[in-house]
Amino acid sequence: MLVGVLAVTFALGIGHLLAGLWAPNSSPYLAVGNTAIDLTPDPVKQFAIQQFGESDKTVLLGGMAVVILVLALAAGLLSRRSVWPGVVLIGGFGLVGVGAASARPDLVVLGVLPAVAALLAGTAAFVLLHRLAARDRTVTVDSQDPDGDSQDQGDGESGASRRTFVLCVAGLSAVAAGSAFGGQALSRDQGVQAARDRITRRIPANPPIPGGADFVRAGTPSFITRNRDFYRVDTALSVPAVDADAWRLRIHGMVNRELVLGLDDLMARRTVQRTITMTCVSNEVGGPYVSTATFTGVPISELLGEVGVRAGAEQVFSTSVDGYTAGTPVDVLLDGDRGALLAYGMNGEALPVEHGFPVRMVTPGLYGYLSATKWLVDMELTTFERKTYWEQRGWAEQAPIKTQSRIDRPAAFQKFPAGTMTVAGVAWAQNTGIAAVEVRVDGGEWQRAELSTEVNNQTWRMWRAELGFSPGTHTVECRATDRTGYTQVAERVPPIPNGATGLHSITFIAT
Repeated sequence: MLVGVLAVTFALGIGHLLAGLWAPNSSPYLAVGNTAIDLTPDPVKQFAIQQFGESDKTVLLGGMAVVILVLALAAGLLSRRSVWPGVVLIGGFGLVGVGAASARPDLVVLGVLPAVAALLAGTAAFVLLHRLAARDRTVTVDSQDPDGDSQDQGDGESGASRRTFVLCVAGLSAVAAGSAFGGQALSRDQGVQAARDRITRRIPANPPIPGGADFVRAGTPSFITRNRDFYRVDTALSVPAVDADAWRLRIHGMVNRELVLGLDDLMARRTVQRTITMTCVSNEVGGPYVSTATFTGVPISELLGEVGVRAGAEQVFSTSVDGYTAGTPVDVLLDGDRGALLAYGMNGEALPVEHGFPVRMVTPGLYGYLSATKWLVDMELTTFERKTYWEQRGWAEQAPIKTQSRIDRPAAFQKFPAGTMTVAGVAWAQNTGIAAVEVRVDGGEWQRAELSTEVNNQTWRMWRAELGFSPGTHTVECRATDRTGYTQVAERVPPIPNGATGLHSITFIAT
């Protein structure tokens, strides 16, 4: 069992180290995980997001570790008499890693080298350790006389053989650990933080937010979401570490002239700051995947005007460095009033790595899965015939953000003293704006809530209401009306294919 576990650990360590030198996502462990994400049925992905939130990737990696451990133990147990069962199991697992790396759209041909090296290293380590362990066992058995007493010479040979085995185990363990930590360090050490610091110095501070934009004391979130608290939902098992100096964005396809931009080229253009609320299409009614930030970047409409959009172009097919794709309607991106950005700054600093450094798309009013590509490297103008990552999995081609509202205070099943209490929350209708929020208690009459100061029609709006409660269990509901006159409907619809609908409700206890 020890031989099996150590051989597999050694293989993964070697693969991770070489991936750190080449491309972090080519680590066989991550390549298998990313391929598993791509192949997982969408209902399972939705379940993972709902149950584990932003920890879903950690859960996946942990589950993979358990499966690998079981396979390694099995390889050792099945090889007690012969080395071949373990070689077949470990070799087969290594081939899975090679196949996963070969299938990754973000890896070139040489991206399979870490997986191939891991396959060879793991197999060689298993054979070596197995032979040493088998030799130690043979010497030990041969050193016994017919009466079961040890012979001095045999004891010496057995001890030497065992010491060799132990030293080899210790050496391989050290190399495996060092390789794993070294690969992790190399994956992170791409000069990213130094580049972020350099870019941050060129980003102005956030513009002031009007007073009364939130009701934090009443229980709402702060109007601006801190970068570390901004929600994250994406398909990247390992956050890409992109070299800002080498980064290039290609804009091509149905255009009059192709354009390739480096980061300095982009930042030399007219820069704007826009405060925008973003929402994930997988957000359930009352869910947490909505946040607001001030983004710094270049208007996409101006870049599209520079390249010249040809007649018939319907979408911008954007691609991330890790192969993720999204499709944003051209008419939305050409709308200067909408204000879509190629953003390189977020809340007064360079984009955090997990939010798309060095450049991402931000498109107000559309769910992120078709409009907010992180780690952006390619924008192709084309038609809707070309299907994106999530469209291939059953999500809609068009997905404007739906008018929604949420109760933040009280929390579900929280206990409060009976009497007057402040109920508070948020509402959003990006690209439209919130006109009113209403609340009701136990299915009674709808009552108008007080709204916070509106910052712009691309951001959320806070609300609060003073309500009286008698002792007992109560249910509060909320609904929002946007500036088009649309009021949320009570019918619950799940997020797929284009966003959830329904009224958020909270049940709590007045004592």
